[in-house]
Amino acid sequence: MQKMYCLVLCLWLAAANAVAAKPFHWPNGAKAAVSLAYDDTLASQLDVAIPALNAHGFKASFYLQLSTPLLTARLSDWRAAAAQGHELGNHTLFHQCSASKPGRDWVSAENNLDNISAVQLVQQIRLANSMLFAIDGQTERTFTAPCGDELAGGQPYLPLIYGDFVAIKAKTGPIITDMAKLNVHAVEVIAPVGSSGAELIALVKKAAQHGTMVNFTFHGIGGDHLTVSAQAHAELLAYLAANRDIYWTDTFLNIMRHVKTQPAGD
Repeated sequence: MQKMYCLVLCLWLAAANAVAAKPFHWPNGAKAAVSLAYDDTLASQLDVAIPALNAHGFKASFYLQLSTPLLTARLSDWRAAAAQGHELGNHTLFHQCSASKPGRDWVSAENNLDNISAVQLVQQIRLANSMLFAIDGQTERTFTAPCGDELAGGQPYLPLIYGDFVAIKAKTGPIITDMAKLNVHAVEVIAPVGSSGAELIALVKKAAQHGTMVNFTFHGIGGDHLTVSAQAHAELLAYLAANRDIYWTDTFLNIMRHVKTQPAGD
């Protein structure tokens, strides 16, 4: 009886390990996925990034702060970007961040995330989704937490919006090294500032070595704030274009839809 029990247990463990070892696949045999994303609704994204992306046929994600004057001033341009296949993501109405963290003296009192409840922030985020729907007509979306802050009024707010988004970017971190450990509700991103084209390309190559993905979150491209030069950005795009068989470059939304179909997706 004991031998039979051990045999059954061993067979169960072998089957479990086989399921766990099931490989993660990217479309068309790609070795890695590359998400090109841009935060804060900036003019350089419209004037520099999108033309460069379109020239190579790449689709990217733009996380809009819905209260910024540039959104209304150039609404037709953002609508055109969506019509071209770029994702318009949710980056909240007012880009509130916690003023209590180090180096946050730039956060104004009215945009201090410490002074708003989680429920209030969630209401604003859902309103932002409604506004984005009015711009692009899309019903599925992803979210990027401003400043990577996960608390509003000292309370976690991200769990309250898990059902509103396909995936959420919530923190900065290194290259993902194991897709099985990816949390779609707290995806880590790399936010380059002043990086060279060679440095950006090195990160992409590292993702291919692991068979995973790299999530870039840019801000200004050749201008605005937290800037990466237009040249460095162009060098990255040229490298990705020359190696389409290795890298699948797409919107964060499309990449995360695929991730959720794979064994590691949740």
